[in-house]
Amino acid sequence: MAKGKGLLAADESTGSMAKRLQSIGLENNEENRRLYRQTLFNGSKDLANHISGVILFHETFYQNDDNGKPFRQTLQEKGIIPGIKVDKGLVLLAGTNGENTTQGIDGLGERCAQYYKDGARFAKWRCALKIGDGLPSELGIRETANVLARYASICQQNGLVPIVEPEVLPEGDHDLETCQRVTEKVLAATYKSLSEHHIFLEGTLLKPNMVTAGFDCKKKNTPEDVGRATVTALQRTVPVAVPGICFLSGGQSEEEASLNLNAINQYKGKKPWALTFSYGRALQASVLSMWAGKSENVSNAQKELLKRAQANGAAAKGEYKGGAGGTAGEQSLFEANRNY
Repeated sequence: MAKGKGLLAADESTGSMAKRLQSIGLENNEENRRLYRQTLFNGSKDLANHISGVILFHETFYQNDDNGKPFRQTLQEKGIIPGIKVDKGLVLLAGTNGENTTQGIDGLGERCAQYYKDGARFAKWRCALKIGDGLPSELGIRETANVLARYASICQQNGLVPIVEPEVLPEGDHDLETCQRVTEKVLAATYKSLSEHHIFLEGTLLKPNMVTAGFDCKKKNTPEDVGRATVTALQRTVPVAVPGICFLSGGQSEEEASLNLNAINQYKGKKPWALTFSYGRALQASVLSMWAGKSENVSNAQKELLKRAQANGAAAKGEYKGGAGGTAGEQSLFEANRNY
């Protein structure tokens, strides 16, 4: 992973895009989704200085811009690698207290082979675990670890780099220490399962949550607290063979996600992996707000994306000074019970 570069997660499902478009008064149809993605991808080539890859949803992977050029080709010409979300969303895990597993293993090999043929070079699969009374359960953790390992194995068999995403959700009033303990437990189980499935760790990436207190926790932690707890959890669980860790933003505001990533990289401790970002909402909130579905706003919206990408590129090197701003820079992006 290149120093100071991260990933843009633009893999929102049709259902998730409904929330985004409705927030600016637009109908959730294929054309509006295409126009929004075109705004993201057709901006300055300078975006490639801070973004090395983009995670795409199936629909977007096969869409074209106004000139008939596939988005994936547009990205490739900018020096940005196209990737693909291959899971099919969360479903209830039977026998648990409302926990989930992730579907999409059936037919995954054939889909990965086709995506690779069509230009994808990496994939992403998300699992999600809640913190609560007795949660996550041992069954929930084992299921998450197992399905991520099966997915990673199928990806590697078909030439795709798997991004492994075991997200510990920020819902609840748990404190920082509880999140750290659960995150360590989930990551330890995940890498045990990856080992048992003979995954080539050097050919994987990890997309974890940062260690943060729950959104309803009354105690507010500093970025330095988050940096220390996050790096400590990773030191205890993630093998040095893993080349890169790209954090999800997990509903943090754009500015908060940048400041916390910066603190993680500034923490004085052993960090044998590249520590960078794979942000969706924390790169796009200001873009969406500025665009508002109007063609005359496209250029300014693209400048918002470049601004946030620059901020996070600096944070990935521990050099972000804060204050990048943005029309939605300080706005909380938390969504409870998010399933996409």
